[in-house]
Amino acid sequence: MTTHGPVMPVWSCGGCDLPWPCPTRKRELRAEYADAPVSLALYLGAYLVQATEDMPWTPAGVLHCRFLGWTRAADQPMPAVQQRCTATGPAEPSRAARDQPV
Repeated sequence: MTTHGPVMPVWSCGGCDLPWPCPTRKRELRAEYADAPVSLALYLGAYLVQATEDMPWTPAGVLHCRFLGWTRAADQPMPAVQQRCTATGPAEPSRAARDQPV
């Protein structure tokens, strides 16, 4: 059993006090779910739901990157419609949308 479990409701790591899942726990989870990536995503998705309830002030994209964004293998290409986990706020409306009369 790992000491790097989540401390709720702040979602820090019980082993190293970094945001959970911490780098150590990510390595452990990758090894544990090496042959079951969908199961890993489902497992972390359940934690994501709990975290959104505990930290409603945190942007959804930030939590998604933290809990699920790292699970895709580095050698797998990202779908063209999926964005990288770098955005922290909503995108600005396009120029055409801004110029439309209300």
